[in-house]
Amino acid sequence: MKVPKAGAVAAVIALAATASGCGGDAPKEPLSIGIKFDQPGIGMREADGTFTGFDVDVATYIAKELGYKPNEIEFKQVYSSDRELLLQYNEVKFVAASYSINAKRQEKVDFAGPYFVAHQDLLVRADDGSITKGEDLNTKKLCSVTGSTSAENVKNNLAPKASVLELGGYSECLVALQDGLVDAMTTDNSILAGYSARKGNEGKFKLVGLRLSNENYGIGVKKGDNDLQRKINTALTKMVSDGSWDAAVKKNFGPANYKYEPAPQVTTGS
Repeated sequence: MKVPKAGAVAAVIALAATASGCGGDAPKEPLSIGIKFDQPGIGMREADGTFTGFDVDVATYIAKELGYKPNEIEFKQVYSSDRELLLQYNEVKFVAASYSINAKRQEKVDFAGPYFVAHQDLLVRADDGSITKGEDLNTKKLCSVTGSTSAENVKNNLAPKASVLELGGYSECLVALQDGLVDAMTTDNSILAGYSARKGNEGKFKLVGLRLSNENYGIGVKKGDNDLQRKINTALTKMVSDGSWDAAVKKNFGPANYKYEPAPQVTTGS
């Protein structure tokens, strides 16, 4: 039996409406989050394409509280030198990337948190006993990452004569340390602990155990986005209270026997 023309037209319209999502929920835009891809224990893109680390767990928890499922998250790689730019140009909604809160950065972005306290330390080769304090770096070669505040802190406050090599990522610094091109690498102890505990690195490196600075990690958001800042602060407070924060710390740092600080009080935006 032939379908009348009017019926055929109606069927086509109905089909088009279904295909375009009319009358149903439109697909949700993925939530873009900036993380590090090369920091074991903090933010790491694994060989199989999955993401691991404490910052990844924190970001996923925040996303859940904002109404996003894990498959609705798009992780984008950020470097220490471009975190502010990605926020300013709306490339990411927020940044969870071992992002220490300081006055200079707060001129360009806002922060939620803090959600973690780390301390700057030194990573050296396991058989090197020549570096026990910051001043020992005056006769040493130090590796740091471009855009990080760590090398600046060493040069200004501890070892002004230290020779500093700045590279694009922590993985590159670790290779330079392993190959003897530098004597130490410096950044937060949480990051260094992740590298020293990484499979294949066991027994090769050690943390000196210094507390050269206090680093309060915050979630970076675009300057002036007070609503998102408030929502993330609420999510972070809930993450601590329901036990998820402790679970994430133990999962990511436990194998390194890393002595971490308790969860800090959320103070930004208040």
